[in-house]
Amino acid sequence: MLRAGGLEAALSPAIGGALLRLSLDGADLLRPTPAGATDPLAMASFPLVPYANRIAHGRYAVEGQRYQLPLNFGDHPHSIHGFGWQAPWAVSETTGAETRLIQDHNGDAGWPWPDRAEQHVALSPSELSLSLSLTNKGESAMPAGLGFHPYFVADADTRLQFDAQSLLLSTADMLPEREVAADALGDWSQPCGIAGDSLIDNAYGGWSGVATILRGDGIAITMRAAGAPWLHLYRPPGEAFFCLEPVSHSPDAINRGGMDMLPPGGTATLAMTLSIGKIEPALPKSAAIA
Repeated sequence: MLRAGGLEAALSPAIGGALLRLSLDGADLLRPTPAGATDPLAMASFPLVPYANRIAHGRYAVEGQRYQLPLNFGDHPHSIHGFGWQAPWAVSETTGAETRLIQDHNGDAGWPWPDRAEQHVALSPSELSLSLSLTNKGESAMPAGLGFHPYFVADADTRLQFDAQSLLLSTADMLPEREVAADALGDWSQPCGIAGDSLIDNAYGGWSGVATILRGDGIAITMRAAGAPWLHLYRPPGEAFFCLEPVSHSPDAINRGGMDMLPPGGTATLAMTLSIGKIEPALPKSAAIA
């Protein structure tokens, strides 16, 4: 458990280095993990490493060599979110308000490069800071992608605002189809209600690095990210949560020329900060995106 003022966070290094919960003065900011849950998808947030989102059918090629990743998401046809979220992390150091976690990958048939992922989690009385790094410990360049997958609590009056330049429309199995204007499915450049009865599962490109969540109970959360030019928005219909995932690349980027290659000994980083405050004065509500 980490504490700073009224802000509290609980982690589970053994379950994907995930956050179990984040609360301010007893109010949940992220969807809390049910008691006894062991599925990383039930956690409040988890890191995405060494890639984010989907790799089509788990197949990719580097330098002419083809690889097959496990299909790690039930009956979904693609590999998703890397493998850091489905493996244990080790605590390297911790204090009352911060901790560092490490995960080493020794290389395998699906991802042959040995690497080290490190996660730093820190609290102040009004802020959660998360940083994630990935170091290539191998002898050849490796694909590298990073991200975070927080589940934000949402009530009927919760509004979301962010600026982006483009939106990726998806195929039925959630791979990118084509890039369109950022407001093609609704305009998030002004605060807009997040509740709705349709599925949103899309990546936004050219994201400014800032997103604002304005809750009906008066809590405001500002997300700021560095090293994350893409923002993935996931809103399942009828649920009291949604996901805002700051990520370093678009879905299936490894097969579409959009994945960074990390040289031997090189390190990639991504950081996310959640700043918590109050809404003053109350902003006018706008229509929800259904």
